[in-house]
Amino acid sequence: MDVTSLYQQLLKPSDALLSAITRLDGDIIILGVGGKMGPALAKLAKEAIDTLGLKKDVIGVARFSEPGLQNELERHGIKTYSTDLLDDAQLQKLPNVKNVLYLAGMKFGTTGKEALTWAMNSYLPGRVAEKFKDSRIVAFSTGNVYPLMPVTSGGANENQVTAPIGEYAQSCLGRERIFQYFSVKNNTPILIYRLNYANDVTYGVLLDIAKAVKEQRPIDLRMGYVNVIWQGEANEFAIQSLHHCTVPSTILNITGPEVVSVKSIAGEFGSLFHTKPSFINEEQSTALLSNASKSFRLFGPSKVSLKQMIEVIAEWVKTGGKTLDKPTHFQEREGKF
Repeated sequence: MDVTSLYQQLLKPSDALLSAITRLDGDIIILGVGGKMGPALAKLAKEAIDTLGLKKDVIGVARFSEPGLQNELERHGIKTYSTDLLDDAQLQKLPNVKNVLYLAGMKFGTTGKEALTWAMNSYLPGRVAEKFKDSRIVAFSTGNVYPLMPVTSGGANENQVTAPIGEYAQSCLGRERIFQYFSVKNNTPILIYRLNYANDVTYGVLLDIAKAVKEQRPIDLRMGYVNVIWQGEANEFAIQSLHHCTVPSTILNITGPEVVSVKSIAGEFGSLFHTKPSFINEEQSTALLSNASKSFRLFGPSKVSLKQMIEVIAEWVKTGGKTLDKPTHFQEREGKF
């Protein structure tokens, strides 16, 4: 099987997702569909609905600054709205939909645009929570709200006291607090979806490391350990999470099952590329790590292994597959994005 076919196979909706969609009442709206995960999430939801022969709409909302994306989603049968969510008049014109997947936010470019970051990440959630107060909402957040954890700890679980480093992570905690407030105020079922390090062939920590090894650039080991999860699986869990929204809101970590050494990942890519990785700086005793065991109790074990992710990404890089050119900056320990 060639790499494109293998990649497409890894994006197919699982039986668990089909079951979740069958039991889900109402349409699905994805706010911030134009980001890294949004297009694949929208297509996955639509494919699952079509496979089941159901009459549900998938609606994608974004500014659609990327040329061609809106037309591409429309071709897949996804209804789209070109909307600046920060413009309240535009926000209020959106249809009221039962199921909301909230992906809107700002990370890269925060430094120098702190006010816009807080507006996107902390102010907008309040406007969205009021607009969709009669919906159920899965609000994407990040593991960056946690402190750096000892590598030996297994990562932060959902009970870990938050300690965000830098304004991006602080504004993300602000987003969570606003959704938590409106969940109680309006009796809106909400799930806070703390994701760190989704990976696809087009972006992610694994791709960052793969490209560095292939191009023989040194890899920074300051953040020497990471969690990774296949983007397709993270998208499946997001849709399934609509069944787990609660009042008050609940928190769910989403990532892979293991703490992985950056050095060992680089070594795997080195073997596949027949080149020796090089490194700078030293591994630290702490890293940004999450424990997602709660999610595996809800959704079952991870179905795409680290080995599979590495192999498909390596083949994608070897064959010159298209990537988003959006580095994750996973090495950042000071919270400056």
